[in-house]
Amino acid sequence: MASLLRQASCGTVRAFAGCTGPRLPLRRLLSTSAPSFNKLTDDDLAFFRSVLKENDVITDTESLKTYNTDWMNKYHGKSTVALRPRSTEQVSKILKHCNDRRIPVVPQGGNTGLVGGSVAVEDEVVLTLAGMDKVLAVDEFAGTATCQAGVVLQQLQEAVEAKGYTVPLDLGAKGSCHIGGNVATNAGGLRFLRYGSLHGTVLGIEAVLADGTIIDNLNTLKKDNTGYDLKQLFIGSEGTLGIVTGVALALPKLPSSVQLAYLAVDSYESVLTVFKEAKGHLAEILSAVEFLDDQALDLTLEHLHGARNPLESRAPFYMLIEVSGSNEEHDAEKLNGFLEAMMEGGQVTDGTLAADTVQMQGIWRIREGITEALSKAGAVYKYDISLPLPQLYDLVEDTRTRLDGEEATVVGYGHIGDGNLHLNISTPKASDAVFNKIEPWVFEWTREKRGSISAEHGLGAMKGKYLNMSKSDESIKLMKQLKTVMDPNGILNPYKVLPGN
Repeated sequence: MASLLRQASCGTVRAFAGCTGPRLPLRRLLSTSAPSFNKLTDDDLAFFRSVLKENDVITDTESLKTYNTDWMNKYHGKSTVALRPRSTEQVSKILKHCNDRRIPVVPQGGNTGLVGGSVAVEDEVVLTLAGMDKVLAVDEFAGTATCQAGVVLQQLQEAVEAKGYTVPLDLGAKGSCHIGGNVATNAGGLRFLRYGSLHGTVLGIEAVLADGTIIDNLNTLKKDNTGYDLKQLFIGSEGTLGIVTGVALALPKLPSSVQLAYLAVDSYESVLTVFKEAKGHLAEILSAVEFLDDQALDLTLEHLHGARNPLESRAPFYMLIEVSGSNEEHDAEKLNGFLEAMMEGGQVTDGTLAADTVQMQGIWRIREGITEALSKAGAVYKYDISLPLPQLYDLVEDTRTRLDGEEATVVGYGHIGDGNLHLNISTPKASDAVFNKIEPWVFEWTREKRGSISAEHGLGAMKGKYLNMSKSDESIKLMKQLKTVMDPNGILNPYKVLPGN
């Protein structure tokens, strides 16, 4: 046990940095031509300047690059203006004007999405929520937080930590992403296993409809069984039904004890066994279970600055198992007992426990840094899939077989606790041959296994035309009816989410 569970020797975590990658054409991802929208005029710009301060109406070409390009440098829009409102009332006035004039609008948070959902496709107006960045209240007794949509996730975490709580969401992009964008995309993240979906932890929402109507549902009640739960319409709608301007969240207590193990595992079957046993042995203190394959580790060690292998040995798979609770001695005893059982049974071949926060950050840096490493390695084709656990890694192996002979590296990693696979194909440069072999084949493969083509990243501009591979025709018809009722002119985030939008 002592020889296998060495103390980790990981480097310190560096601040999350923006990445650049090869440009992939956005138009090829769209299935419909542009609807009838009007072009911006000088009168429109004059109106925006009457509502906002001069420096919140952004029109210079250099500044607009930030708003027209996603953080991976993959999606590129042609917007000629970005608006930065400071209040819900300003958002309302802007949307009412754009709706009356039939001017399309793209809401944008931290712009950290991976499916092109927050950048313009054509010349839509970009409406950034970055100016609405205030934490409005933290209730220490009820355990709730209320904030504006533009609050950065890390900023919110720090604010509630000071009161003894934690945000029920943790993402690799937490230093850049906005809570409003997290809600609009129903982001999952690293601790979904412990705290569940935002559909359960969001208590209230303030949102603005396409015609400027403000829906004030920003309450912190944990029980409210009056009529339809309208906030659920906006969670995961990707800004196509309304723009989220405020969020109220239920907060778990901040754990006083957090411990992390990094394990080497010899097969995917053993990954499943370790996960099953972790749920039984660790139960109430289990907070995260992640996995990555050796190909993902290899690529990360090569391209992620400061990344170090926590173990001396290599294996086909690795797992991160985190526990958090209120009693360090009790939690450590349970975790050590579990690890001993797994090693004695042969499911785990090597492992290490983080000795302190720095080592814990170094281990998480490996898992959270895979996306950054991939974008530095060349072109990358990313797929965020939900599948039944027994079939989850089959998709990785079948993709490798399908791409045999191509200059491509296929890696698999993700949230094993949630059945969420991140399938990534890395190539030295963009390749039509690779792309044509994997799309729409990946989505067809997923449909055959009754999986979801988007586990947590959303649909954006990338996947809308494939929605029928996860949803029935009747479900899509109802979604379109909702869109028509709530945004009859189709100005909110056009070309996204729904086929034919």
